[in-house]
Amino acid sequence: MRKTIDQLGLLQIDSVNVLVRAQYVPLFSRLGVYNRTTLDALLAKKPRRYFEYWGHEASLLPVDCHPLLRWRMASAYQGKGIWSSLEAYAGRKRAEAEALLNRIEAEGPLAASDLPGTKASKGMWVWSEAKHALEWLFWAGLITSTHRRNSFEKVYDLPGRVLPESILQQPTPADDDAKRALLARAAQAMGIATADDLRDYYRIPANDARLPLEQLIEEGTVLPVDVNGWQQPAYLHKNARAGRRIEGQALLSPFDPLIWYRPRTERLFGFRYRLEIYTPAHKREYGYYVLPFLLDGSLVARVDLKADRKNGILIVQRLHTEPDAPPYTVERLMGELRLMAAWLNLPDIVLVNDGGR
Repeated sequence: MRKTIDQLGLLQIDSVNVLVRAQYVPLFSRLGVYNRTTLDALLAKKPRRYFEYWGHEASLLPVDCHPLLRWRMASAYQGKGIWSSLEAYAGRKRAEAEALLNRIEAEGPLAASDLPGTKASKGMWVWSEAKHALEWLFWAGLITSTHRRNSFEKVYDLPGRVLPESILQQPTPADDDAKRALLARAAQAMGIATADDLRDYYRIPANDARLPLEQLIEEGTVLPVDVNGWQQPAYLHKNARAGRRIEGQALLSPFDPLIWYRPRTERLFGFRYRLEIYTPAHKREYGYYVLPFLLDGSLVARVDLKADRKNGILIVQRLHTEPDAPPYTVERLMGELRLMAAWLNLPDIVLVNDGGR
């Protein structure tokens, strides 16, 4: 499990829980059935091996990545590179944020719900003032997440009480050095990638990625290569293994590193994929929470899944196969759905609509 996370470089977190929390699925896709509490225990084990921060969106990352992301924390401290709703806490509302920081220092960990008057009026993204302040402190690296309460609510504490001292005492690298190291990690995770693929992995701005990428080429960490059918130059990590035929199958989370950058997904697989969670229901083409199906190295189908935990049912709301899918696709897909249902402790599978395609 540790080897897989370290190879990927991070696990993305997302609030949607219609099937299962996003961080669990990439390991299922690669390792098969495993106990999710084992991952929870690994993430909580002390001294901490992993921490939560903005890697590729909200992410769980190895702690040795902390120094490499301090440039992002420093930018957030100045009110740059963050959501506009948080910018005031780097300026005119900083005193409010510092008051919360002082309270955490004096009283210990707290969540937004521990503060009076913090409950959002409606909607999961309608945050209180205190929650905004806490998130700015988190983005600026002044506090970190110690754990998640009730499956998702973030509990904040001082980094010195959560992260290993050996990590916090490491010197902060120069910005270009940090971004070069992040691009190298991205290249190792992907094997072969374009410049846009590489910088998207840890969300490095395009202008900031040019010099570090040139340095990686000069030092031989990545090798410029041409890929048939790709219009952009590509870069091969020096440790990437030679290509071989891939056999097997896996259901992929919408937040899996293999497919989260949609242009790369189209380039690699000829598979156009969009997350339709925020698309009005009547305009959705494939469904609310759609998982692509990888079969023998190709994306050949997609399924809209929902976990009915109360009744123990994995609901397949829609099932679509691609025009060039092999004739045994549905059979192999159903096998993987049975495996996923067993992993999620859902005894039954119900197919609502096969999509007719």
